[in-house]
Amino acid sequence: MTQPTFRWRAFSAAPHRMMFLAGATQGVLAVLWWLADLLGRYGGLYAPLAWPLPPPWAHGFLMIYGFFPFFIFGFLMTVYPSWMNGEKIPPRRYIAAFALLVGGLAVFYLGLWMGQPVLLLGTLAMLAGWTVALYALLSVLLSAVHPDKLHPTVTSVALCMGWLGLLAYALWLAGVGDIFAVIALKAGVWFFLLPVFFTVSHRMIPFFTSRVLHDYQIVRPRIALWLMLGCAYAHGLLEIAGAARWLWLADIPFALTALHLTWHWGIRRCFKPRILAVLHLGFAWLGIALLLYAGQSMAALAGVAILSFAPLHALTVGFFASMVLAMATRVTLGHSGGELVADGTTWGLFLGFQGAALARIAGDLPLPMPHGHLYLLAALIWLGCFVPWFIKYAPKYWRPRSDGVAG
Repeated sequence: MTQPTFRWRAFSAAPHRMMFLAGATQGVLAVLWWLADLLGRYGGLYAPLAWPLPPPWAHGFLMIYGFFPFFIFGFLMTVYPSWMNGEKIPPRRYIAAFALLVGGLAVFYLGLWMGQPVLLLGTLAMLAGWTVALYALLSVLLSAVHPDKLHPTVTSVALCMGWLGLLAYALWLAGVGDIFAVIALKAGVWFFLLPVFFTVSHRMIPFFTSRVLHDYQIVRPRIALWLMLGCAYAHGLLEIAGAARWLWLADIPFALTALHLTWHWGIRRCFKPRILAVLHLGFAWLGIALLLYAGQSMAALAGVAILSFAPLHALTVGFFASMVLAMATRVTLGHSGGELVADGTTWGLFLGFQGAALARIAGDLPLPMPHGHLYLLAALIWLGCFVPWFIKYAPKYWRPRSDGVAG
C-alpha cells in the first residue's frame, strides 16, 4: 500500500510539522549556498562569487536566524501547552508565523543576488514572522496557571533577545552601522541560541532519560540555569566589547557546569538506547566548546592567537546542530505515531554528522592540510548527512500519523 502524498490538513495539523519542514529545508539550502561560496574561494572551480554583504555575515545570519529558529519555534509551540497545562496555539498563529518566516527567508535569498534593499525587505518580513510566533508563545506563558514556569520563561526571554538580534541585523542592512551586525551575530549565539538549547536540554534530557533507564535519578539543579544565563550573557557582552582575553572568566565555570551535567545525566549509561545517546552526545559538545573558548581566551591573555573560529563551530555545529538532529528526530517519531527508536540509518547519520563539526574545527588548527579544504569537507559532510535525514523524516510532516491520532 503506497503512503499518501502531501496533505495540507496533515501538514498544518501541528506547529512542529510546518516549522520542522522549513528548518529541514533550510538545513540543506543554507549549507548549499555556503558550499557554493566556499568552492569559489577555496575550491578553485570558479572565481570567488560577489555578494552584496560579507559572506561570513550572510552565513551567520542564515544559520542563526534562518535555520535554528524553525526547529526552536516548532518545538516550543508543541511543548509550551504541555509544560504549563496551557491552551494549544491556534493554527492561524503558527501558520501566519510560518508563512512570514519562510517568505522573508525566500526574499533574503533573492537579496543575495539582487542587493541590500531586497535583503532588508526579507529581514523585515522575518522579523514580522518572529513577532507573530513570539506573541503566540507569550500568550500561552502569560495565560497558563502553573506553579512552575521557569523553563518557558527563560526560553521566552531568549526568544525576545533573538527578536532584538534580528532587528539589529535589519538596522545594519539599513545602513545604521556595522556594530549592529556584530551585535546581531554575537547576541544571536550567546543571548538567544545558547540559552534556548541549554534550557531545553536542562528540562528534557533528564526527563527523556528517566523514561528509558531504570533506577535513574533526575538531576536538574536550578542553579545551573542561573549560572548559564550569567555566563552566557557575560561572554556575549565581552565578545561585543572586544575583550576576548577575559572570556575565560565566564567560560571556565560554565564549562565545568556543562561537564558536570554531562556526567550526572548519565552519558555512560545511554549508548544502548540510541534515541538517548544522540541527545547526550549532542550535549557533551557544550563542555568541549566552552573549554576551547577558555583555552583560546587564556592564550589571548598571553598574547597568543589560536583556534580562530574552532570554538564557535564546536558550539554551533557540535552542540546546536547535533541537538537539532537529536531532538527533531525524537519529536518527529513521537508525533508521527512511530516507535521511539533511532534505527541504524538515523544512528549512522548522527555519528557521521559529528564529522562535520570535527572537520570544521580542524580547519582552524595548525594542520598540514589547507584549511579551506577542511571547510569544504565540513560542508560536504553536513550535506551528506542532512540530505538523507531530510529524505527520511521530511515526508512525516505532510502525511497523517501512522497510528491514526490527530496532530
